[in-house]
Amino acid sequence: MTFITETWSPQVNGVALTVRALAEGMAARRHHVEVVRPGASRLDGRIGLVSARGVAMPRYPDVQFGLPAGSSLRRRWTMQRPDVAYIATEGPLGLSALRAARALGIPVVTGFHTRFHDYAAHYGIGLLAPLVRSHLLRFHRRAQMTLVPTRALQTELRDAGIPHVRKLRRGVDGKLFTPERRDPELRRSWGVDDDTPVVLCVGRIAAEKGLVLALQAFRALQARYPAARIVLVGDGPRREALSAAYPEALFVGTKRGTELAAYYASADLFLFPSLSETFGNVVLEAMASGLAVVAFDHAAAQEHIANGIAGIVVPKSDPRGFVTSAYQLGLDQETRRMLGLNARIVASRCSPEAMLAEFEALLFSLTREDPDACLRAVA
Repeated sequence: MTFITETWSPQVNGVALTVRALAEGMAARRHHVEVVRPGASRLDGRIGLVSARGVAMPRYPDVQFGLPAGSSLRRRWTMQRPDVAYIATEGPLGLSALRAARALGIPVVTGFHTRFHDYAAHYGIGLLAPLVRSHLLRFHRRAQMTLVPTRALQTELRDAGIPHVRKLRRGVDGKLFTPERRDPELRRSWGVDDDTPVVLCVGRIAAEKGLVLALQAFRALQARYPAARIVLVGDGPRREALSAAYPEALFVGTKRGTELAAYYASADLFLFPSLSETFGNVVLEAMASGLAVVAFDHAAAQEHIANGIAGIVVPKSDPRGFVTSAYQLGLDQETRRMLGLNARIVASRCSPEAMLAEFEALLFSLTREDPDACLRAVA
């Protein structure tokens, strides 16, 4: 099978991480997998990376969006036809792949990963939001199936006239993200002892992530508990400005793998103020790490957190309630521990293996052939 994406590791974002998990998982299940993305052709483990041209995105020079590649994809797929194409991004590369696959009769699955129309207002192009949304809807209507991570988004897209929307659960690696990675030395480097609350945010440091609200919530906590700390993991265009405006905050840059897992496990409270996500993988990672979470009733939190049991969810229209909840939970160590224990239990039910099994079954349902005909075992 073929994945088409305009973002891939070493880029760190939800789309890149999710697509890589799906691609690696399918390769581990002995499917022949290739990924078309901006960059040079090469072998990445069991995955064949196929070159596509790209240009840097404004404000994100380390991220490229792919240029149209319809002619080369038609030639490639005529010689070596994939059983199914999964298109993860709706930019020029994704659109050309969609047209090429349809012309050749290759089944297309799309993933609705990013609310680009919601981003428009944060970058001074709010007037273009209806056009962006219209493009996204037209794009996904042309696929045989569109995958989404939550029931709420499934309903939203169906109501918008996109047929064949299916929910695909997200998974989290409970062996990587675990409370057992709590590191007293790391906490000491933050200047706190074991009982001092540490607030954590993980993700891109960008306008659409709502981080100012999390920082305001922390300042409310710090006014009552001066020794408290906030740690922000990630990078992005707003890092310099927010670091200057909130000098008490620890901006530590991008972390990966076990280092990232240690940051989660060594904190005490996870704040997720974003309303622009289709999911938010970091919420599941925090829950798997045993952290109490405060988030809006949206995306991953809406899907997985029972309010007051495995975290705190706040109505989307209530930013003051978000600040209040974060403040109160920051002062209440026992409630944080209880919510974190329950969060870990909930996250343990979200295994990557279950996600891959569902994904594989959904792809098989499109081939209209015996499943064995869809397999191209790696020699």
